[in-house]
Amino acid sequence: MATTLYGIKNCDTIKKARKWLDEAGVEYRFHDHRADGLDPAALDGWLASLGWEALLNTRGTTFRALPEADKQGLDVARARTLLLAHPAMIKRPLLDKDGELHLGFKADHYQSLFSR
Repeated sequence: MATTLYGIKNCDTIKKARKWLDEAGVEYRFHDHRADGLDPAALDGWLASLGWEALLNTRGTTFRALPEADKQGLDVARARTLLLAHPAMIKRPLLDKDGELHLGFKADHYQSLFSR
């Protein structure tokens, strides 16, 4: 199976995760939402697996800059529309390791994932 790290390249947390993976010798593919786009089918799978509440980063600048009306009454359909329009609002990093999804980066968590 394969490992893919999803995010945007200028994100500090993505940089930390990539550095950890590189130093640990983990083979992975980096998918930049801005440069490589966002596959709606992949997003649907992430939403089904993780839920929109976990996937939508409401603390980031992109979300905070939205008009108030766009932030109200969120549900899976509205969150999906927002995430497709603004992939930078997907919590980062999103790691897909052999079909198992993990949000965020903590070195000890990655250590346990890749030492199994």
